[in-house]
Amino acid sequence: MSLKCIGIDIGGTSVKLGIFEEDGTLVKKWEVPTRKEEDGKYILGDIAASIRRTVKESRLELSDFSGAGMGFPGPVLPDGHCEVCVNLGWKAGNPQQELSRLLDGMPVKSGNDANVAALGEMWQGGGKGYKNLVMVTLGTGVGGGIISDGKIIAGAFGAAGEIGHLLVNKEETQLCGCGKKGHLEQYASATGIARRAKEVLTNSNEPSALRDIKDPDAKAVFDCAKDGDKLALEIVDFVGETLGTALASISCVFDPEVYVIGGGVSKAGQILIDTVQKHFVAAAFHASEGAEFALAKLGNDAGMYGAVKMVL
Repeated sequence: MSLKCIGIDIGGTSVKLGIFEEDGTLVKKWEVPTRKEEDGKYILGDIAASIRRTVKESRLELSDFSGAGMGFPGPVLPDGHCEVCVNLGWKAGNPQQELSRLLDGMPVKSGNDANVAALGEMWQGGGKGYKNLVMVTLGTGVGGGIISDGKIIAGAFGAAGEIGHLLVNKEETQLCGCGKKGHLEQYASATGIARRAKEVLTNSNEPSALRDIKDPDAKAVFDCAKDGDKLALEIVDFVGETLGTALASISCVFDPEVYVIGGGVSKAGQILIDTVQKHFVAAAFHASEGAEFALAKLGNDAGMYGAVKMVL
């Protein structure tokens, strides 16, 4: 029997877990709550207990697994050390080593959740067939992951791929979630798009279907834009220009073959891809203009797939 692998994606609300064959086939997946109380001290124990229980129910042994991969929302060094993980309450430590100990020495690899999701999309998703890609995750915030020659680039401090914190507007007065100002996340995230919609509706008398919606969110903006709503199209173009221009700068440093766009905002589909790509081409160095743009395909499972790929 070929060995199996466990994929773990730790989020702020729940932990997604999966048992995979080494060819990328997802055999079983399940979730456990993320217990963040007391600085997240229960999270790894809960994960280990759940894995043991599910492995036993599946009539397997821990020895049937080549390892476990784990992604979580914070900077992770190549040895698994995490200085701080604000979203989980973790202080400096090595969750990779701790989970391995809890699983009787099973090999464990770990990485930043966005980087790990990027690896998953390269392996079995929207970036399949490419080895050099940047994944952009547009959700409540903006995350990113960089894959070079099929491997995650984590950086010296574990912060490579944090594209949501690129400075794109020096005039911004409101704070980004990180405590600084004018970052990409403030404009291209779901939160940022909703904020932009509110500003545009306040500062314009232009008729718009968005005025009939209480607190329009990113989905409402894109839905109205698809229907030809002028104000909504202006907002979408602003988002596309801000993101596309930022990605053109990334191409000057890394020059990926493809940008894979995921996260909740990516459900807008082709209108998002087309708008971002239009502004990317307008801003990019000529040699990089041919970079492809694709939608992520694995959804919330991308992190599990990438976690497994790290082990393999």
